[in-house]
Parts: sequence; structure tokens; C-alpha cells
Amino acid sequence: MKSITILICKLLSFIGKLVGKGSSLPGKVALKLCPDIISRLQLPKDMIAITGSNGKTSTVEMVAGILKAAGKQVVYNKEGSNQTEGVATMLLNSATLSGKVKGDVVLLESDERYARHTFKHIKPTMFAVTNLYRDQLTRNAHPFHIYGILSDAVALVPNAKLVLNADDPIVRNFGFQRENVVYFGMERNSLSTQESDALYNDCHYCPRCKKEMQYDFFHYAHLGSYRCECGYSRPEPLFAVEEMDLEAGYISINGNRLSLDFASKYNVYNLLTAYTVTSLLGIDEDIITSQLNDFVMKNGRLVRFDFAGNEGLLITSKHENSTSYNQSLGYVAMQKEKSTLIIIVDAISRKYYTSETSWLWDISFEMLQDTNVERIVLSGKYAYDLALRFEFAGINTAEIMVEPDLQEMAEKMRELPHGTKFYCVTCFSDKDKLLRNCAHE
Repeated sequence: MKSITILICKLLSFIGKLVGKGSSLPGKVALKLCPDIISRLQLPKDMIAITGSNGKTSTVEMVAGILKAAGKQVVYNKEGSNQTEGVATMLLNSATLSGKVKGDVVLLESDERYARHTFKHIKPTMFAVTNLYRDQLTRNAHPFHIYGILSDAVALVPNAKLVLNADDPIVRNFGFQRENVVYFGMERNSLSTQESDALYNDCHYCPRCKKEMQYDFFHYAHLGSYRCECGYSRPEPLFAVEEMDLEAGYISINGNRLSLDFASKYNVYNLLTAYTVTSLLGIDEDIITSQLNDFVMKNGRLVRFDFAGNEGLLITSKHENSTSYNQSLGYVAMQKEKSTLIIIVDAISRKYYTSETSWLWDISFEMLQDTNVERIVLSGKYAYDLALRFEFAGINTAEIMVEPDLQEMAEKMRELPHGTKFYCVTCFSDKDKLLRNCAHE
């Protein structure tokens, strides 16, 4: 039955590629035919899972690139299908008919809600958690709800090495009084603040005793250096960003300097996680730094585009995730050149229908005040929801253009003078709509 199931999965995947369908269905069928098919596979010694609200796809791409440069054959879900069925498809497609997975390392991008199901079938030897933020509230509720769900996954892998973000007090709790834990973090730097840059703090109270948390400084959102009178505090990270100069475009991790292709704190955490995971796997430091130096993301998170002869940068963020938006907007706000910023909210989710826009009020659009952003364009089905939020952001309304129709918006943008620099912040579900309209003449 094992060989037949693997063969059926491979055939369905081949057909799926021909018709442009997703990567979950073959695994779903395989699990129906043989529910324990994953546990019956012969897997490599090293199995790494990476999860978190943000950054897991980019981090997995970085880790995979480093491992390949080190001569490792890596099996990973490059399509980003990170639930149990997608993981099953990936593993079965990489296996021989006898069930041996052909690779030196299995690398999983794991959905934070589904890890507890995936880990019933496969036990990672290393489990990294990047962060837990307020994300897709309609689906995920509060970060502490996701913490509870992920706790079930952590309990299923008692022998795995946990790799945790020391700066996130919610994530740090997974390692509390547990052996075999490694922390990574960012030391205080010139961009650290005494107050959070977010409009809310998801860890205002201690995860252990529920008393008010004290912060020495913040990096962003609820990430920073924290402590509670009960003794719960930020641990000393084994891997740390010791220096960071986003204006000059470099960081230093454990004494190794890296240049940044995309100079944002958000991206720095992804680089740090990838550096930590691959170092723990014993990859040579020179290979790690050479691969991460000026790392260019290829997963569609950053897309450079041409808009009627003008240069643009699309920064893909997550709808229903204010931290993702804040970091993207923060990057735009710190740029020295005059620019036009396009914000598109046309389809809130790819996975379910919702017209719920309360998350727009959690985004710190106020940071765009007094910057070199000289024009803000709001577009998409929810352009007027955005416009209402901007009414309260204290930004000069003369700088704001509202055009719900994406094609009409693109036509108006073509009328801007040559030399206009564009930035666009939108979600995966809306990015192709922008790029299609940019390309249309």
C-alpha cells in the first residue's frame, strides 16, 4: 500500500502542475489512502521545522539556500504549502517508491495552527519559532490563543532542539524550564525605543504570572528587553545582532558583518533566524555569511517593477497583520528620496471571505507624517476604509488620492512625471493585480 500511495501522490502532483492546481490535494488523497504514510517513510537524520506569525517563508528560503551552498540536498516546501497535506505532498514526491526520502535535510515551513497535526506524523529534530503577532484575527484570534495551539506541537517533540526568539516574550515561554533550547535576539541599538511603535502591546502582561511586564526597550511591537517581578525575563541569546545600521545597510551577528539588500528590522530577524539554524546544523560560518550577505528574496516578498518608466518596489505584507504592515511602512518612511506610496486592499484573504477591516486601525499609519512620502495613493475595494483610517492619522489630505479601481489608479500613476519613485505595500492576494496593471500600456 505504501508504494501505491507514493505513486498516486506523484501522479496527482504531475497532473496538478499541468493544470496549475495547488500542492495540497495529492497529499490529502495520500493521507486518505494511507493515514500513517508519513510515519512509514525513511527520513533523513536532520529535520527542521520553522513556524511563526511572520517570516517563516523567507527564513526557510534563506536556510535552504545556505544548506544547498554547503552541498546538502534539501527537501523543503518551496511552494509554501505548509499544512499537513502540503507537507505530505512534499515528502512523498521526494521519496522513492520504497519510501526513502531522497535528501540530507528535511526543511519544513510549518503553519502555526497545523504543526500539532503535522508533528503526529513527523518529529523534527529542530523546531524554530520566529515570533507570534496579532495575525488574521478572524482565523487566529489572539497570539496567546496561537501560543496555546503551538504548545501542543512543542509537547509532541520533547527531544527536539527549540530555537526561539529571545526578544518575543510570548515565544520565549516555550523554552521556560525546558532543556535543549537555543535563543537568538537583537541587542539594543540606535533604533530601539523606550515605547513600542505599535498601537497596542500583545504582551503587556507576563505570560507566567499575568502581572504587568516591564520593558527596558523595544525593537518593535512587543519585541525587546522585558522582565517581570516574578523572575520571567529575556534570556541571553546565543546568537545576537550586536550592531545594526539600517541607513548604512549592514548588521553584525556574533561578530560577522552582513550587508543588507533590504534594510528593515523585519528582514534582520529573518536573517538572524537563518544564521542561528544553520550554525546549529554545523554549517561553516563562511558559507553562511556569504549566502546571507546582500540576500535577495526570491519568494515574491519583494518585487521590483517598472511603472511607465518609473522605478517601483512592491513590499508584500500580510493583510490582517498590523506588525507586517508597520514594518513595511517603516521601511518606506525612512527612505531619503521623495516617493509615492501606493497601498492596496482589494481582497482581504485568499483563504476565506471577509470584509472585516478593523485591523486597519491597528496599523501605525501615523509614521508616514513628516517623511519624504509626498503622495499616498489608496486603491482597491477597501480604498475608502483605508481613507477613513487616514482621516485619523493626521496626514495632510492633499497628499492622499483615493481610487478604488486598480486600472484607473494605474492610469493616473502613468501621468506622474518621469523620475517618480514608487513604493507599493499590499498583500500576496493583491500584488499580481498591481503588477498586471503596471505592465498594461
